[in-house]
Amino acid sequence: MWRDFIGEQAREGPDRVALVDRATGRSYSYLALSREIDRLARHLSARGVTIGDRVALLAVNRLEHITLFFACVRLGAILVPLNHRLAPLEIAGILAELEPVLALDEGGGTPGFCALAALAGDPPAGELPPPLPIPDDRVMMILYTSGSSGRPKGVMFHAGMILANIDNTNGSDVLRPGDVSIVNTPFFHTGGYHVFCLPLLSLGGTLILHARFEPGWVLEEIREAGVTVFWAVPTMFQALFDHADFSRTDFSRIRFFLSGGAPLSLALIQGYHRRGVPFKQGFGLTEVGPNCFLLETEDAFAHPDSIGRPMRHSSVRVVDDRGEPVGVDQVGEMWIAGPHRCLGYWRNEALFAASVREGYFATGDLVRVDRDGFFTVIGRKKEMYISGGENVYPGEVEKQIVTHPEVVQVVVVGIPDPQWGEVGLAYCTVRAPITLAQLREYLNPRLARYKHPQHLRLLESFPLLANGKIDRPLLRERGRRECA
Repeated sequence: MWRDFIGEQAREGPDRVALVDRATGRSYSYLALSREIDRLARHLSARGVTIGDRVALLAVNRLEHITLFFACVRLGAILVPLNHRLAPLEIAGILAELEPVLALDEGGGTPGFCALAALAGDPPAGELPPPLPIPDDRVMMILYTSGSSGRPKGVMFHAGMILANIDNTNGSDVLRPGDVSIVNTPFFHTGGYHVFCLPLLSLGGTLILHARFEPGWVLEEIREAGVTVFWAVPTMFQALFDHADFSRTDFSRIRFFLSGGAPLSLALIQGYHRRGVPFKQGFGLTEVGPNCFLLETEDAFAHPDSIGRPMRHSSVRVVDDRGEPVGVDQVGEMWIAGPHRCLGYWRNEALFAASVREGYFATGDLVRVDRDGFFTVIGRKKEMYISGGENVYPGEVEKQIVTHPEVVQVVVVGIPDPQWGEVGLAYCTVRAPITLAQLREYLNPRLARYKHPQHLRLLESFPLLANGKIDRPLLRERGRRECA
């Protein structure tokens, strides 16, 4: 059953710092945060927001992403943080499907939205309805996926899912009450709320809120604000590593860094390890999780490219195309079940049902499990290509290419080829230029020849999705055009 953990923390440690908002320079104790949530709940109630209503929020990271969520919880409403980078027609399409009772943005300039400033000041007089028990199946939040491969899907987060993620994260000693962390990943992405934000608030820890990711800011917080844990996606950790302040930053108070959203290169992990920073890779996805696996700190150095083992609430199968279990060190698709699985897609039950197998969500992720039960992500099932009748997994190829001393980051995509059916195209950012021949010579002792890329393109930087991940579909389409 859902619990009011902000209220609990406000009673048990009212003066403890809950949140530091760098945009405004204000700090909020747990008591002050609880009162702000109550104030917003009164505003929403006065506007008629009630159980099951959707409240849409279109804004960069700011305090209201947190306070509005808990205000909606208080009323039984559903918060929907929208991607502020979407085009007007994309936003209009989501709103038509969502039918929110209230839509808010930062300035009121979006058609159909009113400004957040309308909720400033004292709310109208009146009492809030008494709090009601919140069943596990009540939808509390809807997050729309990026839609890079098609129409965005509204993933329904229910109370039991969010609470299972919180309890499992904290029960596994991932976070501790004294931890300090940064939130700078966008709240329209599942990591913004569910990796550290809500779990840490439930423990009484401290969050530092930034409007966006800026590597210099993160390194400054690590040096000056006592940050103990931090999570981000691989492109962000690469930016930190490449920043001029990295070498002068004291990481002694960091308990661990956590990377998620995409596989992280072994070379980059080892770069952090040389600074004494335990580096973990997590795994989850919007529909299930997001905290599904755990790599213990003591295992982080011995298994640097692993996402660890399933957390206690995650039931995991690794299967072939027939749904049959694969053997040790064999590649298969990962299915996940547990209380952290979402209820489905908003107003699109058939699409969600197409990904469910015997109660498990078929993730589309390809993994390998070793004899000790450690999982390694190989890539996405849709990214696999067949070259000369052989399966090639881009993630496996990328892990070898990125060990080249001149390669910084790499993405491999499959493109059509008249002789082999499909071949690999490697997009790389590099420290110094390399040729395809040099790369293939380097790969000779490391990969079978059929896995070698047949094409190479050097980039200044990678195109990114709004959540910070590399836009692989865009690169794939670009490659098919360039090599046609």
